[in-house]
Amino acid sequence: MSQRKILQVFEEYQKARSQFVMTICELADRPQNVEILQSAGAMALLRPLLLDTVPNVQQQAALALSRLAGHNDDLAEAVVKGDILPQLVYSLSEQNRKYKKVAAQVLYAVAKHSPHLAQSVVDCGALDALVICLEEFDPEVKEAAARALDAVSRHNAELAQAVIDAGAVPLLVLCLQEPEIRLKVVAALTLSQISKHSLELAQSVVDAGAIAHLAQMILNPSPKLKQNVFSALSQIAKHNVDLAEMVVEAEVFPSVLRCLKDNDVCVRKNAATLIREIAKHTPELSQIIVNSGGVAAIVDYISDNKGGSRLPGIMALGYIGAHSESLAMAVIVSKGVVTLAIVLAEETDQPILAATAWALGHIGRHTPEHSKAVALANVFPRLLLCYSRNDATEDLQSKAKKALKELLQKCIHLPALEPLLHDAPPNILKHVIGQFSKVLPHDSKARRVFVTSGGLKKVQEIDAEPGSQLAEYINTINNCFPDEIVKYYSPGYPDVLLERVDQYQPS
Repeated sequence: MSQRKILQVFEEYQKARSQFVMTICELADRPQNVEILQSAGAMALLRPLLLDTVPNVQQQAALALSRLAGHNDDLAEAVVKGDILPQLVYSLSEQNRKYKKVAAQVLYAVAKHSPHLAQSVVDCGALDALVICLEEFDPEVKEAAARALDAVSRHNAELAQAVIDAGAVPLLVLCLQEPEIRLKVVAALTLSQISKHSLELAQSVVDAGAIAHLAQMILNPSPKLKQNVFSALSQIAKHNVDLAEMVVEAEVFPSVLRCLKDNDVCVRKNAATLIREIAKHTPELSQIIVNSGGVAAIVDYISDNKGGSRLPGIMALGYIGAHSESLAMAVIVSKGVVTLAIVLAEETDQPILAATAWALGHIGRHTPEHSKAVALANVFPRLLLCYSRNDATEDLQSKAKKALKELLQKCIHLPALEPLLHDAPPNILKHVIGQFSKVLPHDSKARRVFVTSGGLKKVQEIDAEPGSQLAEYINTINNCFPDEIVKYYSPGYPDVLLERVDQYQPS
């Protein structure tokens, strides 16, 4: 046999390998093919091709593995059990940039599924190799490495700490400064995932100088980048006052307020989340938001959005209003209470209703004036409806009840309390009667209205346990009226009168 024919055998074998991995790669991109490929033993056949002498075959085999492993955790587990990870880690330091990119993609595809699989990636020494890839010249290799680090750090604090210990954070901050938007996007996301777990981890990100670089990108045209920037700043600011103040000092206001009207719904929501995480800490930080026009911007944000997107805005108003009388009044003046009342009427999702009830309670609990502003927005009947609905979750019921209690204890605007006399359940009614007992002894006009509106009659119908606080409230109210009036509206008194009529003998 001639040399040409012998070499032709090898050429055909190489073509067959190339054709095989390319076809598997294409098939693995479609979810409906995954189970068939798995049962046909694709993983076992791809593994030796990672060491193929032809670079393109190696790369295609790694790409096929990343696609398969990305579909479900069983296939990712098969990569781990097939002892493929050490091979990939070795390749990250030895191979060309194209192979490094796809090798990092496999590590991402495995690590993203669960803490257990992410730990397998850590245990095989991948973090050090991925951190070295962050120093590569090629931005696509950096991006793939950052994405794999994101997949590891997202699961828990221990894994995120391992990423920090490998020296990733300073290099991720350098990635924020690269010109490529895709690299910035992934670097911001990874820093967000690291920061979310604990104060200590967020402090490591801050110490690497991340805040200033993140803040500079708030108005970048890329929606995906802005999403991740706001997410990272939120995850940093949420932990304590000092970190929140550092975010504010990076001059995120008023730029963040402009993003509440961004075309991208996720950018808007993440911007609102950042405001919420800053507002919750102290009156001083909330005052900065108010001074920059933040309350009006949040109110507009809640009005312009629907569903779950409203939630961070609702909570931001609640946190701002909770801190002090003046901050709560700033929310009221900016039509925050009216807007929250509309949310109570429009929304059906119980977590949103619970958050709205919580926010209204915090805003109106300070003084009678604050409570009156909430009452005038017709909030009481809606809160009562939330509390009384048959399918109410424990969270909604608890927050609606607490908000009603806080608001009622400050409310002396009796027209808002009148309907509750007839509709409120006993544990809420106690607080309503308590407020009438405070106001009626000092207001003759209110006493007259209380009689003509049926309030006094309703009070006489309440069966209060002797010696209870409710009984004391009722006695206080009854002492505001002549005995004959109280008797007249007492249950059974008309029967007594009719009996007297029957017994009366005309002279």
